[in-house]
Amino acid sequence: MSMFGDNCPLVLTPRQLSDLDPTKVSVLDASWHMPNSPRKAREEFLKRHIPSAQYLDLDEVASPHELGLKHMMPSPEAFAKACEGYGISPESHVVLYDAHGVFSSPRALFMFRAFGHNRSSILDGGLPNWEAHGCSTEEGEAKQVTRSSYPVPNLDQDVIRSYEQIVNNCALDPSKEETAEVVLDARPNGRFTGKDPEPRPGLSSGHIPHSLSLPFSTFLQSRTYTPTGKGAPITFTEMASSSTLHESLEGAVGKELADQIRAGKRSVTASCGSGMTAGVIWLALKIMGVEKVGLYDESWTGYAARDSSKIEKSA
Repeated sequence: MSMFGDNCPLVLTPRQLSDLDPTKVSVLDASWHMPNSPRKAREEFLKRHIPSAQYLDLDEVASPHELGLKHMMPSPEAFAKACEGYGISPESHVVLYDAHGVFSSPRALFMFRAFGHNRSSILDGGLPNWEAHGCSTEEGEAKQVTRSSYPVPNLDQDVIRSYEQIVNNCALDPSKEETAEVVLDARPNGRFTGKDPEPRPGLSSGHIPHSLSLPFSTFLQSRTYTPTGKGAPITFTEMASSSTLHESLEGAVGKELADQIRAGKRSVTASCGSGMTAGVIWLALKIMGVEKVGLYDESWTGYAARDSSKIEKSA
């Protein structure tokens, strides 16, 4: 069991991770890159990763989808099988990180928490922050681990939104009807308005009716460090300060609606391009103490791919 017991923090610093008992912690590299990126997460893992880390491919640990969408939430059986392969038991403290800093690791954390594995955290700033703190890395394949036993868990259905739920909800105006969920879109604003194209060819940009734009980057801050004798400076992201998180939420939805969300009077659905960076919104709201927050698993890729979907664009 982790030194934190059942109350593992959502976010750990490199110092906190390095202080944990390595025999009781499972570290997973959950790096993922956009489909138009030349970067290859698994290849980068082989070049350097946190000692004893294993690579978590969120596209492989996923359920098949009727539209062929990637990294959808796995079935309880698939999740349990993956945990067993990583040597993770229900008592393990799972620490997730990515190579960007904070990008895909929150989505991985959402997955673990949705299956009730609350002994889980992300590493703030990911691999770059780990290195910036002078912590060591290793290369090559992940070390072999002893398979564990992981009972098939229950998925918390209250934190996943389906296409049908989104369609029903977007008929309601959250500024006028208190029963409407507030849908926050994590994509860059240009894609939300329809000004900029989607990275997936043939997919229209725009947004779900009555959704609100809240780019995931507004919940992050950038830092730069220069590796000792190893070349150019490296810029990475980490979670922004608590005050910035609250300011960003208010800037997107207004203070009145933000107060209702924080007080638990309104529920939130996080969405993005494919369900990945929506995890950053989910994590930020959880850090703020918001309980009623779910994630639209398909996100914009699933929504816009359907001919029946209503798509709005704005200047």
